[in-house]
Amino acid sequence: MKTLAAFLIAVSFTSPAQELYRKQPDSHTRWATFENPLAAKGQAATENKGAKGRPFEPLAAGETKALLNVQGSGSVRRIWITISDRDPATLRALKLEMFWDGAKTPAVSVPFGDFFGAIHGRAVKLENELFANPEGRSFNCYIPMPFRTAARITLTNESGHNVKHLFYDVDILTTAKPDPDALYFHAIWRRERPTELGRDFEILPLVKGDGRFLGTHVGVIAAPDVTGWWGEGEVKMFMDGDTTQPTIAGTGTEDYIGTGWGQGLFQTRFMGSTVGDKETRQYAFYRYHIPDPVYFHRSLRVTLQQMGGDNKANVLKMLERGVTVKPVSIDVSGQLVPLLTKPAGYNLATDPAPGDSWVNMYQRQDVSAVAFFYLDAPENGLPRLAPATERTAALPVAAPTK
Repeated sequence: MKTLAAFLIAVSFTSPAQELYRKQPDSHTRWATFENPLAAKGQAATENKGAKGRPFEPLAAGETKALLNVQGSGSVRRIWITISDRDPATLRALKLEMFWDGAKTPAVSVPFGDFFGAIHGRAVKLENELFANPEGRSFNCYIPMPFRTAARITLTNESGHNVKHLFYDVDILTTAKPDPDALYFHAIWRRERPTELGRDFEILPLVKGDGRFLGTHVGVIAAPDVTGWWGEGEVKMFMDGDTTQPTIAGTGTEDYIGTGWGQGLFQTRFMGSTVGDKETRQYAFYRYHIPDPVYFHRSLRVTLQQMGGDNKANVLKMLERGVTVKPVSIDVSGQLVPLLTKPAGYNLATDPAPGDSWVNMYQRQDVSAVAFFYLDAPENGLPRLAPATERTAALPVAAPTK
């Protein structure tokens, strides 16, 4: 028989209808809020004689608040937060961290906005399997997060200014005993500005252990001097000891999120594109591996090729202007011709292919990503989150009007 935590994770990710009518005598529902910070039984709404007395608190510049701090076993079932300051720089500068079982380093250390789907700090209306922002003003997460002995969730204000209002609740189930087979939830955020020509961006750097890659939120700010389409790069997954060559490789960036021939705006349960702003050249998308699980048993590394494309004539113009691109293949009448294996001295300009032939090319751009994964340990050994100045560089102070 499955233990409770395993059952909850299974039904959340696989079952169209939970068994709502089953007794759960060993589970107890608790909410951590400012009205009951310790999520203790019979200790909510103690201020103002039971009337609304402490629904929010300010979050001062440099301050860290504990949103959850409990002992024992259980799982986080839902996180809801809303704040008064929702500009892109603030959403990137707030740091969300999660610690499991008394670990010294966080399993989750990410910018608040990007974690909740406000990629680039843009709080768009959002609804999918794991996150929701019904009207662009609140942040919901439904990822199950088991813990065995303790759980602590914190929010730190690294924006340099005070946030006047912070409301939240963290909803948990406490259990009589932990599930010995449950994995710990992890999330990291990375940014390269710009990426290195010909080198894949790491969505998830090499992590060791037994686990599951749950998915990613990705943000791209396309280079202003590169024409054409930015999203030809393939997602690669280096699994269980892969070094030079991966076990999994996709066919293109928009293909990875289930669309094709470019990328507009859409949202579905497991994949979507939430920002496509030609004015700021910002693009944002998500992909969750729930019906198509990605398991690893020794190690995993996930990358995204930094590759775009344009027709041959435009690529030649960029090369003449000194734009940092490198042609890698050309589509000639439906036949993709590799260029990196051409003999020394090959020149695209003298290639007989027509000027409207599609050329894939390495390019550099501003890329960031949150990687979500489960691991069999509460610590992951990955690099710590970059400082707020690096996270917020090149973002607008206020959200674009569109």
